[in-house]
Amino acid sequence: MQIVLLEKVTNLGGLGDVVKVKDGSARNFLIPSGRARRATPQALAEFEARRAELERMAAEKLATAQGVADKMQGLTLQLSQKAGVDGRLFGSVTNHDIAEALKAKGFEVHKSQIRLPNGPIKTVSETTVSVGLHTDVACDVTVQVVGESD
Repeated sequence: MQIVLLEKVTNLGGLGDVVKVKDGSARNFLIPSGRARRATPQALAEFEARRAELERMAAEKLATAQGVADKMQGLTLQLSQKAGVDGRLFGSVTNHDIAEALKAKGFEVHKSQIRLPNGPIKTVSETTVSVGLHTDVACDVTVQVVGESD
């Protein structure tokens, strides 16, 4: 299916690009989320009429994300989980737990924006986690997992 992108999409293209994607990806994700429209002549003409507005909105989103990244850069989160004597956790620290800790610090981050390089954290340790605030903006946050005993 041919679609026109209304914003930059990772591994697909930038604003205004006409790309061919699988039908399911377009119908189930890109079009409902407002990231793309079907590339009909009418939709392309409508896009060209709104191009300046869409570019301005994209620039605002990017500037906002960079501002949040500047505030978040170098942040250290301390999470406590029950752990055994050997330092392994009973359970794990997931991207959901990190998103909740960031929300408590005042940052609105969705759990899908948190990228754990080696999967969930399962030991008492200090780990660097990447937070993708925008397709072009990512910052590193240190997560310090502290074990608590009964």
